[in-house]
Amino acid sequence: MDSIRKKKLAMVTVVYWLLLGYILAALVWWFIALSRQNHQAALYKLVELKADDPEYLQKIDLATNEEKRKQTQYILEGLTFLGVIVIGAVFVYRVARRQIKMAQQQQNFMMAITHELKTPIAVAKLNLETLQKHKLDEARQQKLIQSTLHEANRLNTLTNNILISSQLEAGGYTEVKEELDFSLLVSGSLHDFQRRFPERIFESRIEEDIDINGDAVLLQILVNNLLDNAIKYSPPSMPVRLELSKQGATIRLVVADQGPGIPDAEKKNIYQRFYRIGNEQVRKTTGTGLGLYLCKKIANDHAADISVTNNHPSGSTFTVLFKI
Repeated sequence: MDSIRKKKLAMVTVVYWLLLGYILAALVWWFIALSRQNHQAALYKLVELKADDPEYLQKIDLATNEEKRKQTQYILEGLTFLGVIVIGAVFVYRVARRQIKMAQQQQNFMMAITHELKTPIAVAKLNLETLQKHKLDEARQQKLIQSTLHEANRLNTLTNNILISSQLEAGGYTEVKEELDFSLLVSGSLHDFQRRFPERIFESRIEEDIDINGDAVLLQILVNNLLDNAIKYSPPSMPVRLELSKQGATIRLVVADQGPGIPDAEKKNIYQRFYRIGNEQVRKTTGTGLGLYLCKKIANDHAADISVTNNHPSGSTFTVLFKI
């Protein structure tokens, strides 16, 4: 499917440039034709002149000057048309490429969202049917219940991301910024992930009593998405690191994993809406391409900078810097 889309895009690009080449060739032909016509008209006027005419030399100058004036006019008009055509062509090409790219990302999003919705629903349904049909011991019951709650949390996170993303994009979300304990919020998110993923290793260093002026819902989504992203791409045996500190007039939030990392060429693209690295049809990690987009959006709304660097020996480190 991906190769077919690339072939279609290549075909559209070739057709576009062929049409543009035809338009430019027609412009050049129009200029040459007018120049020849102008030259022929000037020659015709010169041939019509009589050598014994007292104003013979003046008329030659007039005909020559008129030819030059029209030639200059044609050059200026040609350059104007050429500039308009080139600017319009570049604009149309960029818009078309952007729309095609957005359509591909939206198609990837639909494929991802279908998988993201079906998987937790199917798991939760299977767990509930097992509890209903079989008499299980307490330990197995608790395990199935925990698994069902985990899938319900996945659905809740997914729907929150979609809802908040749509509201932020359309300007329909009303921010409620207030002075809040950011340390408590980050600690709460960490404890929630520790409860949901008891088998994972978390390393944390959270300074206490760090206050921030912001929207609690959006900041919660920011922290949760960064942690969720780190867990997705980090091997189960490797720790996820979370740090919150205050350095002067800056609050520093860091989430690091030891996964495969992000190629340098992709670092500038990962905050785009629906963007995900790789082929959607063979992707193994879950996600919709909204998590990091929301992180970037929320950081910007709080006058903060978010960046990603390579972790050592492997993985990625996301850093959000809030200015107090």
